[in-house]
Amino acid sequence: MISFPNESEAYRQARNELLQAEIALRAKVEEVAALRRRLPLGGTLKEDYVFADLDGRAVRLSELFSGDKRTLLLYSYMYGPEMASPCPSCTSLLDGLDGSAPHIGQNADLAVVISGSVDQAGDVYRTRGWKNLRLLSAAGCRYNRDYHGEHPDNGQMPMMNVFTRQGQQIHHFWGSELLFAPSDGDPRHVDQLWPLWNALDLTPAGRGEKYPQLSY
Repeated sequence: MISFPNESEAYRQARNELLQAEIALRAKVEEVAALRRRLPLGGTLKEDYVFADLDGRAVRLSELFSGDKRTLLLYSYMYGPEMASPCPSCTSLLDGLDGSAPHIGQNADLAVVISGSVDQAGDVYRTRGWKNLRLLSAAGCRYNRDYHGEHPDNGQMPMMNVFTRQGQQIHHFWGSELLFAPSDGDPRHVDQLWPLWNALDLTPAGRGEKYPQLSY
């Protein structure tokens, strides 16, 4: 085991105990990922949903698969037509994904949809200074309603869905259903994608009680 300058014996003992827990957590994370990879194919795509890009052009879900890629990550961003501004927490997550998108794109396609209008999508895209995310409006289709990014009362949900293309068919592969699972009031379900919380979890104070804002 390594050590750091001037650390106490008590610190090293506690740190070694924590290290064993971290090793076990790493193994558990891979165990869960392996279970995810072994999922059988989910249901076929309900319909080839038609979105609108930032220029108002129609884009089908099937067209979000590029080249020979067989995997699409599609995030439902909480920004509905009745919302004056987008969800700050979703925005924080997407700020991080904008930087990661070129790297993700080496293996899979990534896109983001809002239930709001093309104008809403364009405004937030420019305001955040995003360069790499593909942001679309689902205002003209039922995608968010069908894949749990929106409640029947138009309430928005931060849902990540993964689709896989097999030949001419597209299947649902995985969705962040942990969002809907019973909890102790902690709704975390996509933390593995979120740099903010992963960074703060390394600090003495942890995550604290402050949530992301659109500006500071």
